[in-house]
Amino acid sequence: MDPYPTPSGSGPGGRTQPVAGVRPEILASWQRSQSLGIDQEGAALPVERDLDPDSRLIRAAAPVLNRLYERFSGVPVTVALADSRANLVERWGAPAGLELMDAASLVPGANVDERFMGTSSVSMVLSTRAPFVVVGHEHFLHDLKELTCMAAPVRDPVGGTVRGAVNLSVPRVLADPGMALVLQKATERIGERLLELSAARELELMRSFQRARERGGHAELDLGSGELYRSGGPAPRLASQEQLMLLERAVELISSAGEAFAEVPLAGSRVAVLRRRELHHGDAEGAAVEVSFEDARGTGASDRGTVTAPDGRHVPLLDRSSVTAGADAPGARTEPHAAGPTDAWLLLVGEPGVGRLAAEARGRLSLLNEAGIRLGTTLDMWRTAEELAKIAVPRFADLVVVDLVEGVLAGEEPPPGHLRPGTALRRVAAWAGEDSRGVPAGGVDEPAGYPAGTPQARCLETGRPVTDSVPTAALSGSPAGRAHPVGLLGEGVHSYLGAPLSARGSVLGLAGFYRRGRTKPYEQDDLTLAGELAARAAISVDNARRYRREHRASLTLQRSLLPHVLPRVSAAELASRYLPADARAGVGGDWFDAIPLSGMRVALVVGDVPGNGLQAAATMGRLRTAVRTLAGLDLLPEEVLAHLDDLVSRTPDESADEQDPATGTTCLYAVYDPVSCRCTAARAGHPPPAVLTPGGRARLMDLPSGPPLGLGGIQPYESATVDLPAGSLLAMYTDGLLKEDRGYGDTDVRTGRLLDSLSHGGPALEDICDRIMGTLLPGSPYDDVALLLARVHALSGDRVASWEFPSDPSVVARARALTRDQLAAWGLSELDFNTGLVVSELVTNAVRYGGRGPVCLRLLRDNSLICEVSDRSNTSPRIRRAAMTEEGGRGLFLVAQFTSSWGARYMPQGKTVWAEQVPQPEQPVPETDEQALLAMFDDSG
Repeated sequence: MDPYPTPSGSGPGGRTQPVAGVRPEILASWQRSQSLGIDQEGAALPVERDLDPDSRLIRAAAPVLNRLYERFSGVPVTVALADSRANLVERWGAPAGLELMDAASLVPGANVDERFMGTSSVSMVLSTRAPFVVVGHEHFLHDLKELTCMAAPVRDPVGGTVRGAVNLSVPRVLADPGMALVLQKATERIGERLLELSAARELELMRSFQRARERGGHAELDLGSGELYRSGGPAPRLASQEQLMLLERAVELISSAGEAFAEVPLAGSRVAVLRRRELHHGDAEGAAVEVSFEDARGTGASDRGTVTAPDGRHVPLLDRSSVTAGADAPGARTEPHAAGPTDAWLLLVGEPGVGRLAAEARGRLSLLNEAGIRLGTTLDMWRTAEELAKIAVPRFADLVVVDLVEGVLAGEEPPPGHLRPGTALRRVAAWAGEDSRGVPAGGVDEPAGYPAGTPQARCLETGRPVTDSVPTAALSGSPAGRAHPVGLLGEGVHSYLGAPLSARGSVLGLAGFYRRGRTKPYEQDDLTLAGELAARAAISVDNARRYRREHRASLTLQRSLLPHVLPRVSAAELASRYLPADARAGVGGDWFDAIPLSGMRVALVVGDVPGNGLQAAATMGRLRTAVRTLAGLDLLPEEVLAHLDDLVSRTPDESADEQDPATGTTCLYAVYDPVSCRCTAARAGHPPPAVLTPGGRARLMDLPSGPPLGLGGIQPYESATVDLPAGSLLAMYTDGLLKEDRGYGDTDVRTGRLLDSLSHGGPALEDICDRIMGTLLPGSPYDDVALLLARVHALSGDRVASWEFPSDPSVVARARALTRDQLAAWGLSELDFNTGLVVSELVTNAVRYGGRGPVCLRLLRDNSLICEVSDRSNTSPRIRRAAMTEEGGRGLFLVAQFTSSWGARYMPQGKTVWAEQVPQPEQPVPETDEQALLAMFDDSG
C-alpha cells in the first residue's frame, strides 16, 4: 500500500493543487486527465443501467462489505464496490455520505474510470492492479479533495484476475493507515468467497450432468493409474503422457466456444475422441467433455461402465447413442463416427472461464519452458533481448520493448540497487510481430528515457514488475522527438506491464510488454510470468556483459602485449597480421615479435599459448618478455628454447601438484644474419616456417621438431641453418592459420594453399598478408592467428671489412691503422678517435684473455658503425671499478663511454665483443674531458 504523502503549502481546509507532495504517478494521471478535457468542478460520468444485482461478485462481496462498514460504525466512511470495468455496482454508507456521493454523480452504475472522472483510487487500482491510496489534494475533482480514498483489488484466487475493486472513503483528518490494512483483508476474503461460489457452481453442474444421463455398466476408467477395468477382462492402458494429453485437450474444449469435439491419437493405433456438451444449472453455465476410444479403423475399444474423475468421484458411463449432435456449433466440422457400439466416459466438467484460466496457466508454463530453451543461446546482449521479445509476441504481448543501461552494453558493472529516473538507457529491441519488421518507429539502438511518474520509471525505481494503462499520447515525447514503439499498436490506451531485468542485485534494464487496447489487461499471474521471463533474460544479459568485459579486457591486454609497430631493421622488410578468435572461442595467446640483434642481425619469433582468455593473454605476455630478455643475451636459437622450456617447467610452488599455464606452448625462433645471408632456426612443437627464394617456389623449411615448452625433458632442442639469398621471403605463422571451423580439416591441403599464396604473391608484403588471410581465412577464425613475413636483405661486401690477427700484443697498432684507413675510405673520419680507442681496448683484451687462437676484427657499416672483435675464449667481459693505484681495468668502461651500446655474444667456439656507434656529422663531437673521466675512478677515502 502506497504511503500517505504530506502536502506542502496547503492548510487542512485548503482547496489548492500543490505540486510539491504529489507523487509522480499522480501528476502523470493529472496530465492525462487534463488532456482528456475533464472538468475539475464536476465530471459527467456515464451510467450503465443494466447491472446484474445478483452477480457472483456482489454475492461474494455483500456480506463481507456489510461487516466492513459495521466495523467503522460511528466514523463517516463510505464503502463502494466497482467491477472490473470501473462501474460502481454497490455502495455502503451513512445517508449523509451517500448524499455526497449522489452529488458527485457516484451512483450505482456510474463509471469512475480515469477517462471520465480523472484521478481516483479505483481507477489507479484497476490500472496498476495493486492497492492504492489517493490523499485529498491528489484528487483531480475538487469535490473529493476533503477525502482520503483507499482502494484494493478483488482478485479471483483461481487465476489472479482482478474482478473488481473496493473503495473506502474517509475525511482526510480521520484517515488512519490501519484502515487500509483492514480493507485489504476484506478484499482477500471476497476472493475466497469467489472461489467457494465457483466450487459450488462446479458441483451443481456435475450433479446436473449426472441426473441427465442414464447409468450404464460398471467398467471403470481410472485416470490416476491410466487403466480401464471391466468384467470382460483387461482393456487398453493409458500411459502418463496420454493422460496428460487427454486432460489438456479437455481443458481447451471447455474453454473454447466453437469446438465441439477433438481427436487425440494414442499408442497402439488408438484414437481418443473427445466431445464437448453444454451444461446449464441456474445461473451457472458450463460444459462437459466425454471421451471414447476407437482404433485406427473406427472399431470401438471399450464398453459401457463408470469413470473415476480427476477429483476421485466415480461417474456413470454415458451411452454413446445418447450423444447427439447438440454439441455441434455453427461452422463446426462433421463429428467422427465409429463403426459399431462405442462407450463414452466423462472426462472433465467445468465452466468456460475456469477452463480458460487453466489453459492460460498451461500456456504460461509452456512459455517459460520455451524461454528456458530459446533465451541466452548466444553471449550477445542484443540477440538475447530480441529473443525475449520474439518469445513473448504474440502469446503474451502484442509489443515488447527492451531497454538496457548504456554502461551495461559497454560491459561495465551496473549500479547496485534500483535505478533512478534519468538513468541513461538504450533501446535494444522492439518487436510487434512480423508486420513490424523494418518499421522505423521501433527506435532500436537509440537512447531511451522515462520521466518520473511513468510506469516504466516506477518499475526501475522499485525493482518490481508493475502494470498500468499507457495512452499512446503519453509516450509521444520521447528523447529528441523520436517516436515510441507503442505507436505500432495505434492510437488509444493500451495495457502495459513492465518487468525489470535484475541480476545479482542490480537492475540491468527494463522489459516492457504491451497489449493493444484494454480488453485484456495484465493480471497478477501475468506479473509473475513477466518477472520470471525478465529474470531469465537478465541472467543471460549479465552473462553476456561479463563475457564481453572479459573478452575486451583479454583483447586489450593481448594487443598491448603484441608489438604495436614492427622495428625497422636493415636485415629484412617486415609485415604482420594478427586476428583474434571469434566470439565462440575468445581471445587466445598467439604472438609474434621481431628483435634487433647485434651485428645487424634480427631475431624473428612466433608463438602460441594454449587456451583462451585473460590467462592465455597474460601467459603470452610473460613468455614474450622472457624471449626478448633471452634474445638480448645473443643466445643460439636452441638455447633460447631450452631456457624457455626450463622456465615453463618450474611451477610456482614446487610442492603443489600443478603445472604452469604455459605448458604446451609452441614457439618458433629464428635468427637471420644479413652478412652471411644465413637463417638459423629452432622450433618447439611449432609448424615450420615457409621459405620462398627468388625464382623458386615456396617450400617448408626442414627443421628438427622439438617438443612444446614444458615438455622439454623428452628430448633436446636442435637448430638448423639454411642459406637465404637476398630477396627471399620467410613466412612464420601459428597453427590457427591452418585450421578450419572447429579445428578440423586437411592440414596438408591448407598448407599447400599457404605455399601457393606465397608463390603467387606480389612484391608488397602487405598485399601478400591480405592474400594469405583472404585465401585461408575468408571468415572469422576459430583459433587465434599470427602471421609474420620477412623479406630478407643482404649487406653488400663494400660495407664489410674484416681482418684476422695472431694473438700477439704487437697487432694492436696494426689493427688501429687498418681501422683508420677503412674509416677514411667510408668517409667516417669523424669517428676515427673513438673507433681507434674501441679497437685498441677490444683487441688488447682479446690478446690478453682470449687464449691462443687468432683474433678477428670486423667493421660493419650501415646506419651505424659496428666494431666486432672475436676470440676463442668463452670468458664473460664485464665492467669493473678500478682503484686509483691500478693501471688497468678501465678499458670496457671507456668503450661504454665512447659508444652508444656494446655487448658480447657467444659462438660454439669463442665469443664476439661488439660496440656500436651512430655517426652524427652535423653535430660536432665534444672534446673529451680527461680529468672528468679520471675523477669517476677516484676513491672517496
